[in-house]
Amino acid sequence: MAISSQDNEDGSMHQRITQKTRQASSSSSFSIASESSIDDRPEWFTKDTSVQYQKTSAEQDPAVGFFYTPRTLTILGGMLLLLVYVAMTPEVDDTKTNVKIGVLASIGAFCVFGMLQFRDSLLLRPHPALWRVVLSLGIVYQVFLVFLLFQNKHDARSLFKYLDPTLGVPLPEKSYGDACELTYNNVVDQVFDEFVLAHALGWFCKALILRDYTFCWILSVMFEVMEYSLSHQLNNFDECWWDHWILDVLVCNWLGMYLGVKTCEYFEMKQYSWQGLAEIPTLKGKMKRSIQQFTPKSWTKFEWDSTKSFKSYCTVIFLLTMFLICELNAFYLKTLLWIPPAHPINVLRIFFYFMFGIPGVREAYQYFHDVNCKRIGPQAWLLIGSIATEVLIICKFGQGEFPNAAPQNVVYFWIVFLTLLTVYPIYQFYLLPKYRANKQKTQ
Repeated sequence: MAISSQDNEDGSMHQRITQKTRQASSSSSFSIASESSIDDRPEWFTKDTSVQYQKTSAEQDPAVGFFYTPRTLTILGGMLLLLVYVAMTPEVDDTKTNVKIGVLASIGAFCVFGMLQFRDSLLLRPHPALWRVVLSLGIVYQVFLVFLLFQNKHDARSLFKYLDPTLGVPLPEKSYGDACELTYNNVVDQVFDEFVLAHALGWFCKALILRDYTFCWILSVMFEVMEYSLSHQLNNFDECWWDHWILDVLVCNWLGMYLGVKTCEYFEMKQYSWQGLAEIPTLKGKMKRSIQQFTPKSWTKFEWDSTKSFKSYCTVIFLLTMFLICELNAFYLKTLLWIPPAHPINVLRIFFYFMFGIPGVREAYQYFHDVNCKRIGPQAWLLIGSIATEVLIICKFGQGEFPNAAPQNVVYFWIVFLTLLTVYPIYQFYLLPKYRANKQKTQ
């Protein structure tokens, strides 16, 4: 009995100690969460994984508070009801139609889960849920690329023919360098080409992503250099000199990046003062505030500073390389998979990369320029992974497709260019500071 009594006392004491420990742990956790919630950054930004997104006073406004209140169970119920409705509709005997609907429904269900459960990006407008959906679509695209990587090019082409029966046939070869005389008809043919508007609109979007005029100019010139270098593989890279440097660089690209940079400057100089709808007395003011919800909450100017440090130099070179590869992937993929340039699949890929690039480059900039950022964001990680996976697909499907060797002048140019890229940082960040330090010592 004495032993049993002692055991009971020890058990009771152990329970009391455990309860107190849990209470203390709970109190400590609440304290940490309360302190870290002051910082308006997502949890992956710092070492402290308890940092959570904090709503602003405008987002706590009762008029829009519904959109910032978690509705996970409500949305889950709505999604299940929608699936029940689709599942109970009359069955379609067409297998292709059923597979397409099933794939789209699966992607939609995954995006709903991502919208509710994935962590926030650095971007908060028009709503953090939008960028969670973008992250979900990025994951879907990356998974599709990995699946495509394990097919052969014939099956891959058949897969796209399954999506669209008009695909799966070789593309007609088109060269832009056959008629290079500066005549009215030649210029008109080039101006009204489908790629002209794409150039201007594309560079407007790139300027919004990169937020730097010099960066965009370097990227614009380097892409024309890449077209010169790879014209022996892709015929549509064979353009006239005036098409390269006048129509593309000085007209279309410049117009797009000029408008894009001016838009960035507008957001940079704009004064941000957000009010809740309940605080705005007039209907016109409420409508204006509703439209402003689709503009940035704040604006961060990108200062890449490629010549100030070796890390910044490597960052700029890396981003330039990734942008160039992403651009080239579009041309190689459409050539290898036999997808026409104006096909919705190509247009959808470009739109997806624009949506992926907005948060991806923002997270990459934060990672490379903020010492408090301990790991790269998910959007940036996924963006790099998707571009790299596309390169693997091109390398696999491109075997035997491009038999022509690179011209000698192209090989010599890249040897000199890569040598300069290597020598410059050695001189700028090692030899020059060392020379200046020795000069100061002698004085």
